[in-house]
Amino acid sequence: MSDPFAPNAGSLDPDAGFSKSPSVGQAANDLRAAAGEKAKEFAHQATDQAKAIKERAVESAQHLRETATDKALAFKSAASEKAETLKHAATEKAKEFRHTADEQWRETRVKAKELQITTEDYIRQHPTRCVAGALGLGFLIGLIARR
Repeated sequence: MSDPFAPNAGSLDPDAGFSKSPSVGQAANDLRAAAGEKAKEFAHQATDQAKAIKERAVESAQHLRETATDKALAFKSAASEKAETLKHAATEKAKEFRHTADEQWRETRVKAKELQITTEDYIRQHPTRCVAGALGLGFLIGLIARR
């Protein structure tokens, strides 16, 4: 074998696969082809990575959607239960208030009736005092009204 880098060597070793030295144009074409292949490889890898990222994003979005739906349903259920509890409590309080108001109204009517009967009895027993008192009260009201 001869040394391909020897100063007198005008050609490459035929065992190396070259019968003569490659031209600059051929080397440039080979580099372009290799760069093109490498670019296709990178593009293919980037496409595969983008697809994988997209799939993970879709899965993550689906999971988030399911989680949000579950939480929304749980919140709705809890809110419905709380609303029902509050409605029941409010209804019971309203019934209590109505019952208390009815009792107080009945008591007030009874007391008013008793007061009316007591007043009528007093007036029947002391008519002169009542007439004099009514005249005195009327006189005072008249004086106040003039001012």
